[in-house]
Amino acid sequence: MASPAPAEQGRPRSAVVFGVIALVLIGLNLRAGITGASALLHDLQAVLGYGALVAAVIPSIPTLCFALAGAGTSWLTGRLGVEKAILLALAMLAGGLLLRGIPATGMLLAGSVLGMSGLAVCNVAMPSFIREHFASRTSLMTGLYTVTMTTGATVTSVAVVPLAQSLGSPSAAVGAIGFTAVAAFLGFLPVALHAHRNNRRATGGRVAPWPLLRTRKGLLLTAIFTLQALLAYALMSWYPYMLTTLGLSASDSGLMFGLMQLVSVPAGMVLIAIGSRPRMLRPAFYLVSIVMVLGLVALLALPVQLAFASAILVGFGLGIFPLVMVMISRSGSSTAETTALSTLAQSTGYLLATVGPFGMGLLHGATGSWTLPLTLLLALALVQVVVAHLITGPAMTGKQRIK
Repeated sequence: MASPAPAEQGRPRSAVVFGVIALVLIGLNLRAGITGASALLHDLQAVLGYGALVAAVIPSIPTLCFALAGAGTSWLTGRLGVEKAILLALAMLAGGLLLRGIPATGMLLAGSVLGMSGLAVCNVAMPSFIREHFASRTSLMTGLYTVTMTTGATVTSVAVVPLAQSLGSPSAAVGAIGFTAVAAFLGFLPVALHAHRNNRRATGGRVAPWPLLRTRKGLLLTAIFTLQALLAYALMSWYPYMLTTLGLSASDSGLMFGLMQLVSVPAGMVLIAIGSRPRMLRPAFYLVSIVMVLGLVALLALPVQLAFASAILVGFGLGIFPLVMVMISRSGSSTAETTALSTLAQSTGYLLATVGPFGMGLLHGATGSWTLPLTLLLALALVQVVVAHLITGPAMTGKQRIK
């Protein structure tokens, strides 16, 4: 991967500190709004009374918004700069999540679209933000960002069901998640103001993302991102609901969902540590991809009473996300090209990944079973092993380890 070299010199220490704080606060929010709603899908449907079609659409909103709103992020950051674009996105995220607290199906849908569109811009812009502000610490900051992302998802998935029970409303519980997004907005405000005062903006002009799909780098980054996103969001959207329909209580399903998210935190750290060693990037991708295969086999073959086994294996498999984000952050020869590659991989990847949660919902509704959806996910997990082999070849990595 090309090594980025934007100027980091001359930045006040306070700006660096605020940047790290903002990175942590944003990371805490980037999956919380998704996993919080996932853990309450069964209760939300029971209380709001929407049908099977809406129930299949709701888990598909995040990936669809990530694709459509994410596609415009390269243009938005070119017009506003990375920092102002992220600030706007955080305002959208907070507003959308708070709107979901209104107990009506229309508000749940509208709030999800608004909030997930803000989340989409953050998703695409964060690799460029890390490259621009922490060029010499790309892997460290990406690891911190992804670990806090998973931590926020874990805490939310475990706490949201008891919160809904104490508030007496699943809508109020998913709306309460918006207050953490408000904190992220306030935490990022000093970073955006500092960038505005210093007239800082991503340099190097704008690079069109779509022609990069014809390059080997763009194609493989998009392929690996698509596969991991489809697997992750299909499982994160339906895992607790799946366990509930198979016989676990809602609280136990939430705990298993939380365990899955919890395991992915150290998994991501371990995988980045492995990939950072000479000639170990490919084994790291092999390990995480094969463990995801085993997790899906466990979901298919083991009784629901042994759900902890699939939760641990799938959770480790979700640890691939930090590896992919590090590769995107360090790709390209400029911040603009990194943004273009991030836009390409994430918008295209999430658009295709929408098939995962939506298709699982429809197939389960049509067959009354999780066997066919999980079998198809297993086949895609095997394809991910192949793509992991290709993306870690010398043509992509230049025989260099992650730094």
